[in-house]
Amino acid sequence: MERTAYMSVTVFFIAIFFLFSFASPALCDGKSNTKNRDDYVIGAGDVLSIQVWREPNLSGNFTVRPDGKITFPLLNDIKADGLSPLQLKKVIEDGLTKYISTPVVTVVVSSARSKNIYVLGKVNSPGKYPLTGPTTVLQALAEAGGLAEWAKGDDIVILRNINGKQVKIEFDYDDVSRGKHLEQNILLKPGDTIVVP
Repeated sequence: MERTAYMSVTVFFIAIFFLFSFASPALCDGKSNTKNRDDYVIGAGDVLSIQVWREPNLSGNFTVRPDGKITFPLLNDIKADGLSPLQLKKVIEDGLTKYISTPVVTVVVSSARSKNIYVLGKVNSPGKYPLTGPTTVLQALAEAGGLAEWAKGDDIVILRNINGKQVKIEFDYDDVSRGKHLEQNILLKPGDTIVVP
């Protein structure tokens, strides 16, 4: 009886081992490269690494200009702003079919510079920070080095533009860091400014 129980437990753990061994790396490592997900929207200032298979002269890094376009060999100006990397890949592949038989293009956002947040006031490292993935207020404050001495943690505000109007969102660092009023720990949006008095 004990031997049967032992064998059952062994088979169970072997099954678990194989399940995790062959699972997708994206599921196992818990990481998500937001810059290259299908839903990432390219914006002005982003640096794109575009590779055309077997065509090194057409490959390289391209910065999205303030007008939202990149200048690409053979295709001249292409609108990249507002597209996902996959959508831009298709635009380039479609354009290159005039010159190359079945082009294979890869588009990667190597530096996301179009989406930023700002942390101002009494933090240890105030400034502009790229918003490359889902980021809460607490995470942004941690990235800015945390609150400086004499900061009023219970009087922080997030300034956000909604339909052309600036809106104030209150944030109480002391409460949230103690696990209270966690609804204040919102996900930040591009252009948000955190002000720590």
